Amino acid sequence: MAKVRIKQVRSTIKRPETQKRTIQALGLGKINRTVEVENTPQIAGMIRKVAHLISVEEIV
Repeated sequence: MAKVRIKQVRSTIKRPETQKRTIQALGLGKINRTVEVENTPQIAGMIRKVAHLISVEEIV
């Protein structure tokens, strides 16, 4: 599977609780924090849910 690098670029203040929990599940929580994860269908769904708070790039 391909890996993706996810970086949080916006705050979760004044966001719904489900979005806050999704950010936590991805391993983020503070602005500019970055994680590298496998691009599974579950992760892809979480990325779509909070796409407005993060930036995503594929790792080749």
